[in-house]
Amino acid sequence: MNSSSALRKRFLLAAYRIFSRFYVLFSRDPRYQQAVPLALYAPWKIDKEFRRTYKAIFANTLVDQYRCYELWSLVEQSQKLGHGSIIEVGVWQGGTGVLMAHRALQCGITDPVYLCDTFSGVVKASDKDSFYKGNEHADTSQVIVERLVEQFGLHQVKILKGIFPDETAHLIGDDKFRLCHVDVDVYQSAKDVVAWIWDRMVIGGIIVYDDYGFLGCDGITKLVEEQRSLPDRLVFHNLNGHAIVVKLA
Repeated sequence: MNSSSALRKRFLLAAYRIFSRFYVLFSRDPRYQQAVPLALYAPWKIDKEFRRTYKAIFANTLVDQYRCYELWSLVEQSQKLGHGSIIEVGVWQGGTGVLMAHRALQCGITDPVYLCDTFSGVVKASDKDSFYKGNEHADTSQVIVERLVEQFGLHQVKILKGIFPDETAHLIGDDKFRLCHVDVDVYQSAKDVVAWIWDRMVIGGIIVYDDYGFLGCDGITKLVEEQRSLPDRLVFHNLNGHAIVVKLA
């Protein structure tokens, strides 16, 4: 693990926690409050294989252990769907994508895992996004992700560099998908990803939106909320910072 990257991650997570608490205390925005679940069950603490994997990818992701464990668990549950590739759009340094791909192989899922990123930062920021302006999170490269993939020996991973779906979707072919992780931070980019992939999701397929409910990622929250009335999907608000959408038809 790169110690400077791990230290930076811990600092950013701590800074966000402090900022969010002050925001809730002093802001008059009725949409936000500090949400602390009362349930205490913490399976991520006793899952030894998850702990080993999370430790190995810790410095390569800004996603906390709670959301990482949910991705880990959803990959396992997606076995029940029988077929379908896995895709992550918004890879950054590869941590969550590699975690999912590693879990997939453990579960006997051999379908391709696509990791899609510009490797030059956030794209398609708009007036629907209050914080992001474009090019944030550019501190990555395809080489960083390739090294992590090689470290885990993940032969089924395919890295697609460029704006997805605009520049790289044609490289996928006619794959169907069981699981899609959207971690692009802004409204229009996420909307374009889902518009492309929805008809390619298998029935029961799962789309996970990262950063749902986070300060500064209000474009993602807005996009998810727009889908609640659609009859072909179930939409779940998760207190850990994920929204989960399940395809019904």
